[in-house]
Amino acid sequence: MIAPISTLGALALECSAPMARSALAREAAAELADHVAADLARFLPGVEQVDLALAAAAFDPSELLRAGWPVHAALDALVERAPEPHLPRVMGFGAHEGQMPEGLEPDPALHGGPLRLVPFVLRGDPRALAAVAREMEENLLEKGMAQAATAFFAQRAFNAPMEHARYLSLNDLLAMTAMQYEHAGIAPLWPLIESALLTPEREEWLDAPPEPLLRWDGSEVRIALMDLPAWSEHGFQPQGIDAERLGRAFERFQMRQQQFAAVLGSHGIPVRFDHCGTGDDPRQVLRA
Repeated sequence: MIAPISTLGALALECSAPMARSALAREAAAELADHVAADLARFLPGVEQVDLALAAAAFDPSELLRAGWPVHAALDALVERAPEPHLPRVMGFGAHEGQMPEGLEPDPALHGGPLRLVPFVLRGDPRALAAVAREMEENLLEKGMAQAATAFFAQRAFNAPMEHARYLSLNDLLAMTAMQYEHAGIAPLWPLIESALLTPEREEWLDAPPEPLLRWDGSEVRIALMDLPAWSEHGFQPQGIDAERLGRAFERFQMRQQQFAAVLGSHGIPVRFDHCGTGDDPRQVLRA
């Protein structure tokens, strides 16, 4: 017997105000899963031949984009343990007494963003799933608008005004997040995040003064921590800045470091600050 495999996706809900609730009860979860199954059957030929499992909770994108895809992995583990009275199955996992299953509880500290993601897993025979996965990557971003019934149900269930509801593959989500980070002015950080998620064995640097100096070393991101004299000595201050504005520029540099550390932390990427004093080579410090 060939072991089943999985492919990962999400229902993306773009909201004009924060959601009143971030998780649905079991009955609502089952109903949302039925809506999603009907939608996917419209533009993913063969999807009815594989299992669909949905976690009826709305996550920040950074919670899904973590090493090992932990939210999807927790959902996939539930599918593997679920009884098989008939195949394929449509399953919606929701909250019981206000509590989602382990690994499927959104982080309240990341609640309130305009884009929330409801993760789903397609799981089945590799031969059946391969064609579905190929269709997902080729057509889902272009064709994957949720039907009005699905969007209205999600709006009522999560109690939030929806502007758009569409389906994304994992690769679509990676591309969309990279674009959002570019618009937010933190595009220089994306190559480190991408390496941590997709090629953790590969070293990656952010070495583009006046940006902070960062290095992904295969297990964590190390950030060069400098005081003002070291920062000036090592050339991380903006070009042509005068002495009067030097202190403010250094404060902005420190804020940028903290911003990068917070974004990395939201993706579950460990961060370490390494002190670099005057006379040190900060790049050698991060290699040590």
